[in-house]
Amino acid sequence: MKRFIIFLLTALFIISANIYAEESVLIDFSKLAADYNPGGQGTPTENTATMIDFSDMAGVGFTEEEKALMKTSLALRNWEVELASSSKTVRTIALSMAKGVTVKEDAKVFAGQRVLGVRVHFPQDPFNSWAMVKPPFEIPMYMQKTILQDDGSLVPDPEDKQGTKFDGYGVIKNVGTIKSIAMNILGLNFPMGVELVLKDQQGDLYSYFMGYLNFDGWRQIIWNNPNYIEEVRDRELKRQPLYPKATPAYKLIGIRFLRDKEQEGGDFITYIKDISMTYDRALLDLEMDINHEEVWGILSEREASRRMAEFRKLGQLQVLRSLEQKKMHREEPALPGTTTRGGTQPQPEEGGATQ
Repeated sequence: MKRFIIFLLTALFIISANIYAEESVLIDFSKLAADYNPGGQGTPTENTATMIDFSDMAGVGFTEEEKALMKTSLALRNWEVELASSSKTVRTIALSMAKGVTVKEDAKVFAGQRVLGVRVHFPQDPFNSWAMVKPPFEIPMYMQKTILQDDGSLVPDPEDKQGTKFDGYGVIKNVGTIKSIAMNILGLNFPMGVELVLKDQQGDLYSYFMGYLNFDGWRQIIWNNPNYIEEVRDRELKRQPLYPKATPAYKLIGIRFLRDKEQEGGDFITYIKDISMTYDRALLDLEMDINHEEVWGILSEREASRRMAEFRKLGQLQVLRSLEQKKMHREEPALPGTTTRGGTQPQPEEGGATQ
């Protein structure tokens, strides 16, 4: 009898833990390595799983070959650093960047994995400032998965009815009350603060202060919800309408680093591996007897309008960047014996090479 009671209590504990302690990865930067080149040759530049096509936003002045290159993704090389307006100068913008970095094979943690490396160049002047690392586009919450074709085109996956392309790539769905948020980050004793900026399904923004980076090496920094109620009987219970209410969800807008005016300016370096969230599930079972969205399409229509507005802005920006890149000056290799700005290019001796 005693053994049965212990078994029953253990089973109840496991069930309650599954209900009230769901943990999911918001984003894992090791999964965002570049594995595809839209040009077909050379070093991969985009991440297939998160790639989107913005060629529809281009005008008629582009060839089909140029439109084929108009793709972007959440590949680590595409992430950007946005500085506070008071900190923007030509130098600080040029020296602030994000890139993919590989951890050494003999490292104690995350050996051989790709992480997001961040460099921020703050002004030397003593004033409060911030810099936010953000994806190249606002991550869609309900975008349908795509299948990469042999010709480089992206075709919607007909089996993805729920729009899960970015689930785990910056999006977590079915989120009730957040219990905690954790981030694996490498500190280099910089006294910078770090906070996460998230957006929910209603478009509301939330900031979560994670702590300071004045430590050395990898560490998991955690934000714990001070208002999270462990005891069910103390919670306010209420019923919420389901469809066509969007399932509660969150997506990553950016990672903001905060600099106090008393802190030293100049370069700031850090590396981020992943971000995860522990939360109560909003709904215990997302599977219903009727696929409401397939019948009415209300959520898809709402999301499509938001996504098209964002893609239109993104597409125009990428097209402008493509045009600007074409207009940039490129140094042509000087021919032997021709005059350059530094003087005459030396000619190699017959049978030898120029040193």
